[in-house]
Amino acid sequence: MKRLRSVITFLIIFCAALAFAFALFTVFFDQAVIVRKGTLYRAPCAEKLVALTFDDGPSAEWTPQVLEALRESGARATFFMLGKHVEEFPEVARRVVAEGHEIGNHSYKHDVLLYYTMDELEEEIRLAEQAIWEATGCRTKYFRPPKAWMTPKEKNKVRELGYQIVLWSLNSKDWVAFSSRQMLNYILRNVRPGDIILFHDSGGVFSTEGSDRSRTAEVIPPLAQGLRERGYRLVTISELLGVEDERE
Repeated sequence: MKRLRSVITFLIIFCAALAFAFALFTVFFDQAVIVRKGTLYRAPCAEKLVALTFDDGPSAEWTPQVLEALRESGARATFFMLGKHVEEFPEVARRVVAEGHEIGNHSYKHDVLLYYTMDELEEEIRLAEQAIWEATGCRTKYFRPPKAWMTPKEKNKVRELGYQIVLWSLNSKDWVAFSSRQMLNYILRNVRPGDIILFHDSGGVFSTEGSDRSRTAEVIPPLAQGLRERGYRLVTISELLGVEDERE
């Protein structure tokens, strides 16, 4: 029994250390860089266009605050939604569409897709697709994998399902305890035409729910102003690619 307790204690400490190391890694390094091949993470364009994107919503608490900030800024964005959150907060998803923004598919549950079979991957995408359609009447055409991780085989499967895989070129790191001023300065120092910027309107480091996204909403108006002062226009992913936003 003593030996068993020692093993369990070791496993708990090991898992905690591993989780901490992963969190530290993602603070200082953007893992999406590793898996960008075969995805859209930045669009080649001569015009100064930038796409703001928001993951893990909708949230009853934070998405409305983000929407208010976007409305105040006169900006449109793309929201990569989780199917389970759309089912929980369909009225928020409908508001996103009603206010002129675009919706993308971010899977149903936000599990790391590397552990999925191809059938399970398709089910995750289809369930989210159905939830989004039933709530908003929108057919999604862009998919963003949770945590960005995807194998080449999974990327091919997603494309077979009719989706374009969208990652990002600038990570706001808004889930870290950075201030809105720090996020603002980082983005304005590094932005380039065609960038896709990652934010979140729900969740935190280890969960897709809870946490505090107030700094995300707070940074949007000064960011929009700063970008416009530099000659940029804020657009959806479809606008960035020069295609029509399909709605029914």
